[in-house]
Amino acid sequence: MSIEGIIVATLIVSITGLVIGLLLGLAGEKFKVEVDEKELKVRELLPGNNCGGCGFAGCDALAKAIATGEAKSNACPVAGSEKAKLISEIMGVEAEEKEKQVAFVKCAGTCDKTNRKYNYYGIRDCKKVALIPGKGDKLCSYGCMGYGSCVNACAFDAIHIVNGIAVVDKEKCVACGKCIEECPNNLIELVPYKAKHLVRCNSKDKGKDVKLACEAGCIGCMICKKNCKDEAISVVDNIAYIDYNKCTNCGQCAEKCPVKVIV
Repeated sequence: MSIEGIIVATLIVSITGLVIGLLLGLAGEKFKVEVDEKELKVRELLPGNNCGGCGFAGCDALAKAIATGEAKSNACPVAGSEKAKLISEIMGVEAEEKEKQVAFVKCAGTCDKTNRKYNYYGIRDCKKVALIPGKGDKLCSYGCMGYGSCVNACAFDAIHIVNGIAVVDKEKCVACGKCIEECPNNLIELVPYKAKHLVRCNSKDKGKDVKLACEAGCIGCMICKKNCKDEAISVVDNIAYIDYNKCTNCGQCAEKCPVKVIV
């Protein structure tokens, strides 16, 4: 190819590139999406875990919702109170105090305390095991199956299987709620971080049947209710419940519980 041909080809490519660049620039300017400055600032303060604990698709979606007033400034369970205060300042609203919560597993049926119907050697997945008649190999069909679906759902390494049941590390838990969604027995709930007394049982069976299945089950005797001076305990469907808005952590319920299921 002659020098003239190379020069012409170079000019054509250069001019084509210049025209395309100009067209892309014009298109970008014409079709650009305006982003709220507050949204950008809020997004910078969000952790980026995209765990969905806030109820939105991810941190980007939450930042937009906060910026438009669809979500509160403390909607992110992972960010913490300090970040929530900074977000409130950006939005020009008063920071709302939100009590720290953590996940809690309502079961004490460890390997040494619960009885079994048979030996299970199948898939280690609670939701799949829940489809089997009897919900797994443990005699109690209300308790933790111990196959770790909640562990796999936790992005913060805050829950592990210990001696056959799920146990939450409250220092790592951010209350995102993923483990709650994953548990087929509805064993996990959010409780106040400062709560000192919790009922580690979910069985609705009567006392006699509970004892046959597990040494650490609530027998619905109502002794805890009778000894609670703050009327913070109720017994419904043979299981004790604590009202944390009334509970003063006096410890009488745990002390009087005959099966020591309140911890």
